[in-house]
Amino acid sequence: MALNPNERAGEGKMDSAALYREEIYTDRKVGTIRALVPVKSDGAPDPGRKTVYAGEAQILTNAGPLPINFEIDARSLEEATRKFGAAAKEAVERTMKELQELRRQAASSIVVPQGGMGGIGPGGLPGGGKIQLP
Repeated sequence: MALNPNERAGEGKMDSAALYREEIYTDRKVGTIRALVPVKSDGAPDPGRKTVYAGEAQILTNAGPLPINFEIDARSLEEATRKFGAAAKEAVERTMKELQELRRQAASSIVVPQGGMGGIGPGGLPGGGKIQLP
């Protein structure tokens, strides 16, 4: 759950027309499938909306296990279990690309010191540290 930072905890309003019952299935080896079953505000099943299947797995990294969450495009639990491996592989590949991009951005970032040396001016250069072209 994510609340808007401008809202205080407890002020978040739930949409009673968009409720789901969560069912969790696992084989205790590879991962977990969460079935989000649509329900009406009284808790009765809502056949007008589609059940959503979400997979959860972990990959081991040097920093420890990294949780991976992904949707599985399926119409039944049986289909979700068949598609779990391919969806997990795609999610891991996407996560690895995102991590590589974050590493690239971190490696190419330029560190600009704040302030300057005493008596010389901001940025350590006379004239306030601004570059002037002729």
